[in-house]
Amino acid sequence: MANEARDYLLRQFDTAWALTWYHLEGVSTEECLWRPAQVGLHVRQEPDGRWRAEWPEHEGYDLGPPSIAWVTWHIGFWWSMVLDHSFGEGKLTREEVPWPGTADGVREWICRLQAQWRARLEQLTEDDVRSVQRTRWPFPDRPFGDVIAWANVELTKNASELGYARFLYAVRAR
Repeated sequence: MANEARDYLLRQFDTAWALTWYHLEGVSTEECLWRPAQVGLHVRQEPDGRWRAEWPEHEGYDLGPPSIAWVTWHIGFWWSMVLDHSFGEGKLTREEVPWPGTADGVREWICRLQAQWRARLEQLTEDDVRSVQRTRWPFPDRPFGDVIAWANVELTKNASELGYARFLYAVRAR
């Protein structure tokens, strides 16, 4: 039996990943930690050495633009959450997801998540895609295909945020 829905979603995911990797591949730690404005979501290093991301109280434009570090943390956060809640114990929380601290660490982390996600998706049947069994986060009781489609859109959105911030960084001194 063909896995048409899964295969469409996988092809869409591959496109989203290619866009994301294009912006992640050469990013530096300096770029990650640069802030495009005086306000905006960012990461900070705690006294214990771990990097924590700020969490917005709302999603208004007055928050300001996020840093590349925050966007990369956000990718790792939602991907870690959806993997744990769909294929793991479902106990991971936002507070348990630190930022790696370096661009190399980001690439390693996000590539590992990408490989885990793709491997899980490849194993799904058409019934799995239609089922609500795995759908516990970010929205329960919807077909798992909705979660896959959401992740594809979220990854594409984050790729565009990374690219835009990298454009701003590249011309900051002009």
